Amino acid sequence: MKTSTTSRVSLAAALAAGAVSAVLVLSGPAFAHVSVQPGEAAKGGYATLNFKVPNERDNASTTQLEVNFPTDQPLSSVMPQDVPGWTVTVEKTKLDKPLTVHGKQINEAVTKVTWSGGKIEPGKFQQFPVSVGKLPDNADQMVFKAIQTYDNNEVVRWIEEAKEGAAEPQNPAPVLKLTAAKAADGHHDDAKKPAETADHAKEGQGHDEAAAGSGSDTTARALGIAGIVVGLGGLAFGIASRRRAS
Repeated sequence: MKTSTTSRVSLAAALAAGAVSAVLVLSGPAFAHVSVQPGEAAKGGYATLNFKVPNERDNASTTQLEVNFPTDQPLSSVMPQDVPGWTVTVEKTKLDKPLTVHGKQINEAVTKVTWSGGKIEPGKFQQFPVSVGKLPDNADQMVFKAIQTYDNNEVVRWIEEAKEGAAEPQNPAPVLKLTAAKAADGHHDDAKKPAETADHAKEGQGHDEAAAGSGSDTTARALGIAGIVVGLGGLAFGIASRRRAS
């Protein structure tokens, strides 16, 4: 009976371990995909985006990343930052409808940025920064379809768009959420800070002056007591001297 019970417990433990392993394997891609960070930015503004690329393979290294910018949401400025060990290539496409930014007409926009020549080894990740703008002010998000290439010629296409109410796709595309621009209330708060700082400075000065006054009173009292002690000592010495003389 004991042997049978032990066997059942061992079998249950094995099944549980197998279930946990299966869950981890199935959920792995959801935790390690190409993403854009931060995940949100203000509408109509400029931002620095980081395309984070983890290496999902144990026996291969990532050697290229291709990020496609949406053609229906053209950006007037796309400036990638140099990444040591990587070569960056920027491709532009002529716009059907030119953009007017700061009074200047722009006839083409960046539609693809590719980083190649470097290596992301197993168990590591790399970030690829890009300064972009002006972000759309009439949309809630931007989708950047990315293609990740490994040195074993494997290609992973992170191009699937998530649908509302549905589970996350296996190979989701990086998504940047666009939020409403912040109100200028913060400037008022900033304007209050110097006044508050001045008030705190005055309060601090008052405390210092009070402390200095208290210190002066204490010193005066100490000197007065010392004078009294010296006077009493002199009086006692005089009396003693007279007694000796008599």
